[in-house]
Amino acid sequence: MRKFLQSLRLDQSDSHVFEAAAAPGEWAVPGTFAFLQLDLEQADRKQRLAFSSGWLGCLSFGHTTLVEVAEIEEAEFFAVIERLGRHFVDHYGAPGLAAALPAAREEAELSASLAAEHKVGTLLAIAREVDDDGAIREGYRVIQPSRAEEHAKIWTIVEEE
Repeated sequence: MRKFLQSLRLDQSDSHVFEAAAAPGEWAVPGTFAFLQLDLEQADRKQRLAFSSGWLGCLSFGHTTLVEVAEIEEAEFFAVIERLGRHFVDHYGAPGLAAALPAAREEAELSASLAAEHKVGTLLAIAREVDDDGAIREGYRVIQPSRAEEHAKIWTIVEEE
């Protein structure tokens, strides 16, 4: 068992601000690779919001504003890598799964390394920007409940129709 990031939805805002919202509980990665070809000047508002503050869900490939540190079984961790690899083939032109898996593993390992630094239950937000040289820079903000791992969650997810 290791720590990994899982999408979190405290309200319905993600389904309104992103083109596609990740489902609550999906395993998530930073997903910055999804923006490498994005022209921010031509991007619509939802694309710009996904760029500036969205984590990428590894099932729906939708975005989420917040992720939570959770524990993942090894088999599920490797399933995430395979789903990411297939996504790279299907949507980003990777020549095959064998070629895509190392990049997928690198993305999953990044997510695991971010989670490893924090207690289960800690929330993370991401912020991206393009620097003066045109490179994408990302930073992470920690939102740590004062008693992460010590008590049950103090919120519930309510789906609105």
